Amino acid sequence: MGWFPMEMGAAGSTGALLKGDGYTPSHDGSLVYIHVDAIDPTLELIDGNGGKTLMPRMSIGQHGFIAHFEDTEGNRVALHESPAEAPGVC
Repeated sequence: MGWFPMEMGAAGSTGALLKGDGYTPSHDGSLVYIHVDAIDPTLELIDGNGGKTLMPRMSIGQHGFIAHFEDTEGNRVALHESPAEAPGVC
């Protein structure tokens, strides 16, 4: 089980990731987007820890950037980076 950290009164999401009988990893179900400060360093961490980049960082125009990866259990997950947080963007 993995937990998303929580700070009372702060912005953000909290929750947990579970692995158990009856759960089947997939690329076919819901696609969860996780907001990160910078996609490329995040993908490097994912790739270096047993995950796999499926779609590298790409622009979605004024809404920033996205990327997809496969986690270590075989689930497809997505990342989002805001345009103001993108390297080289003011």
